[in-house]
Amino acid sequence: MDFLQFLSWSCIVFTVGMFSTGLTDLKKMRASQSADNVQFLPFLTTCLNNLGWLYYGVLKRDGTLLLVNTIGASLQILYIFAYFHYAKERRREFLQTLAMGCVLCVAWVYFSRILPPGETQLSHLGLFCSVFTVSMYLSPLADLLEIVRTRSVERLSFSLTVATFLTSASWTLYGLQLNDYYIMVPNTPGIVTSLIRFFLFWQFGAVSQDKPSYKLIQT
Repeated sequence: MDFLQFLSWSCIVFTVGMFSTGLTDLKKMRASQSADNVQFLPFLTTCLNNLGWLYYGVLKRDGTLLLVNTIGASLQILYIFAYFHYAKERRREFLQTLAMGCVLCVAWVYFSRILPPGETQLSHLGLFCSVFTVSMYLSPLADLLEIVRTRSVERLSFSLTVATFLTSASWTLYGLQLNDYYIMVPNTPGIVTSLIRFFLFWQFGAVSQDKPSYKLIQT
């Protein structure tokens, strides 16, 4: 097994593991027959992110991207359907889903109909996916500031932080090996934010490994 193949399998294992953390919320909804304490938006944004990278993988003919994001998008759709099944109030979430559908339609027309096939199409799609992934990695920064203010890491999941670090590092190295900056660059913030979280755990004490937290992710 060469290094690139090793990185490919690392990306698959770590990323699918991260996507599977949503099963915790799924079990919670099933047990309580309610979606009151579950966040819906992370499922939706992660699904959109997966679909973007899935299309990028199709254009690039990259099997790792195809496999990871097919599994990821399928899991997010499962979580979304489960949320709608158990939620008592669905109007806001329905509007958010409708908005995502509109974004997907506009993006599909732009990337597949307006842009010429080839390098231009791939680079524009890669830039879009990169910006979206970076914004998802940076979105928890407000929570990190709150942790510094309260000097408590209760809301952080140590296991998820480890998973985010390993996933981001794997994709960064994978992109470096392929000389693909659209894969490498957007995963670098994941490494940085994970290191910040490790520092906060070290600085402010107790590690909460059992607290479910589904915020991200990935490529």
